[in-house]
Amino acid sequence: MQRSIRPALPADLPAILAIYNDAVLHTTASYDLEPNTLAQRSAWYEARTSQGLPVLVAEQAGEVVGFGSYGPFRDKPGYRFTVEHSVYVATGRRGQGIGRALLGELIRLARAASMHAMIGGIDAENEGSLRFHLAMGFVEVARFREVGHKFGRWLDIIFVELILD
Repeated sequence: MQRSIRPALPADLPAILAIYNDAVLHTTASYDLEPNTLAQRSAWYEARTSQGLPVLVAEQAGEVVGFGSYGPFRDKPGYRFTVEHSVYVATGRRGQGIGRALLGELIRLARAASMHAMIGGIDAENEGSLRFHLAMGFVEVARFREVGHKFGRWLDIIFVELILD
């Protein structure tokens, strides 16, 4: 099936919101506890795009099936060449190369923007995401124990890093 990766448009926000909220409600891919509103997701989109940061969607047969973005890793100017990314793929569409295509394009864009490093934070129980990132060239650089709490339990997070240049 034909798939395209393209910049997200405001019209894509309801689909992005649905994908994200499904992850919030059913997974530990996000440590948000409550679903976002369309206004929150719109503010996120505006904040990213107004700074020239990418927000991408994966589209198949006219349907948004995933999205990805990156933003500043930290606010201090010394971190200006490091970005933190996120990629979400719709339930039922995982394992089809959508995440790989989104992350590949984010890496390409980060390199084109002269970024030096890309960071990802992954819940330690999300073995599929960890394997995916390692296969994309990331390496595990940190593991923080019990820093998140969701679904009535403490969660560990793993930070992975890819040096871009």
